[in-house]
Amino acid sequence: MKKRKKELINPKSGMRYTVCGEFFPEVYPAFRAERWSRGEETPLDTEMRLFGACMRWAFNRLQEGYTREELKKQGQKTFGLNSRFADDAILKAKEIIVSQKEQLNREIKETEAKLSRAKKKLKQAEASYKKAIAANDPVRIEKAKLAIRGRRARVKKLSDKLEKLKSYRDNNAIPKVVFGGRSLWKRVCKGRATKKEWQNARQNRLYARGDKTKKGNPNIKLSWRNGEFYLAVTVSHLSEQKEVDSAGRPLMTRAPKASGKLWLPEKHRVKVLELLLSGAPYSVELIKGSDSRYRARITFTVESPKTQTHPNQGYLGVDTNPDGVALANVNYFGQPEPWPDGFIVPHPKALYKYAGEFQITIHKNGFLYLTVPELAYGRGHRRIYLTGVLAKVVTDIAKTIGKPIALEKLEFSKDRLDTNKKFNRMAANFPYRKVTEAVIRRAFKEGIGVKPVWPAHTSTIGWWKYMQQYGITVHHAAALVIARRASGFKEYITRELKQKIQSIREELNQKVNSLPGEGKGMTRKAKRLFKRLEEKISFHNGLTRFKQESFYSVWHNLKELALLK
Repeated sequence: MKKRKKELINPKSGMRYTVCGEFFPEVYPAFRAERWSRGEETPLDTEMRLFGACMRWAFNRLQEGYTREELKKQGQKTFGLNSRFADDAILKAKEIIVSQKEQLNREIKETEAKLSRAKKKLKQAEASYKKAIAANDPVRIEKAKLAIRGRRARVKKLSDKLEKLKSYRDNNAIPKVVFGGRSLWKRVCKGRATKKEWQNARQNRLYARGDKTKKGNPNIKLSWRNGEFYLAVTVSHLSEQKEVDSAGRPLMTRAPKASGKLWLPEKHRVKVLELLLSGAPYSVELIKGSDSRYRARITFTVESPKTQTHPNQGYLGVDTNPDGVALANVNYFGQPEPWPDGFIVPHPKALYKYAGEFQITIHKNGFLYLTVPELAYGRGHRRIYLTGVLAKVVTDIAKTIGKPIALEKLEFSKDRLDTNKKFNRMAANFPYRKVTEAVIRRAFKEGIGVKPVWPAHTSTIGWWKYMQQYGITVHHAAALVIARRASGFKEYITRELKQKIQSIREELNQKVNSLPGEGKGMTRKAKRLFKRLEEKISFHNGLTRFKQESFYSVWHNLKELALLK
């Protein structure tokens, strides 16, 4: 199966909008069904339990080759659900299977990359062992033996994993799925959680799709009365058969409903009310938490807002960093543009609870840095909140200056994890992708244009060409390069840049003539680097943008040269 790239924005089909609220059921049906109810659970909890059971049953039957049409009628009869709830449970199960197959292909590709790197490291360890034997160094020999043993174990582990994953793919199967959560199940096995908690996690959801012909959602209906939102949930298992029609189909009584108030955040109430007035379809998912409170997720599609910005004004370049973002206000000609008169950075009132929580550094020549230190070390929910706050500030700045946003299209796969400790730590603690996605989502809602660009060498170009010229940090310079790249500008090797390279060459030669030292001055590595630079610089300016921005372009060698200083 070909790997599908995740589309962050699809303006043609609109954007899915999800509103989270809390449901307070007040009215329940007066009677219970002896066949379906258990103990003292409410009819709503019974409906959720039956829905979860139907989903797990459909998950197993779909893997056995049954079709959706075959399972729909059987699911209604087995679990007492109406046709819509049964069909929604089957579709949920089908989505799980599809997502697991996609994940399986990703895991195979990533495991192959890990195995290739592990084999390469094993060869390096074996070469070091041979050199240690030739040098007759006992310490190095023991270290090399230890490295070989560990890397052979790593290669065997990855090989076994890859073989197992490929067997799933060849047999058109998927790895075992644990409903209720694998981590929770492991805690139950270790005695750290009760079996009741795991069972509740398996039967705590109820999902209903919207229907355009029914003007909303017939199974979980949202309404507005007397200034309040209400939710009515169909309890389908309480519907009884009263007779059979001429075609032999059962005619059921109207199912009762469990209803109550629905609390929604103030900022979403107007949008949800517009949804009800329009009669557009919406999907609702009810989730019962461990605290016995019902959360409701209402999902609907909104039309693409009209774009309020245009590239002919330039771009707002955004460079993402561990503790915040660097911004560059760049005009149509690719040059920094000062901030407008009276410009004030919009900031949310929820922050500034203590000094240093949210820091703003403004440069009058068009650069700005937003620092949120907790992004680098905060806990999960706190980091998600701060990411959303940061995205709101960035989009508000773009709206104020009337320019679209240019940012790096960063994607981190797991192929380097647990084989590169430095990258592993950085990728685990640095929410690159979350910040980028939050900015894109927020910009789309506000009607602000966004242009992701290829991220290669942005910091290197900024360090060599613009940091000293404008007296800014390397992060500001990278944001400037990102905005210029979004506008379509090439990054040429200028005369000033050639002079910088020549001065570094002379500096390295002086180090050789002054104080001798191993690995200092004009080493053989430095000489090879300058030779490659001379070859690439001669024709760099005549290359296309794609070749100028490629990984092994002249900027890759300039990065190595900067690290030699």
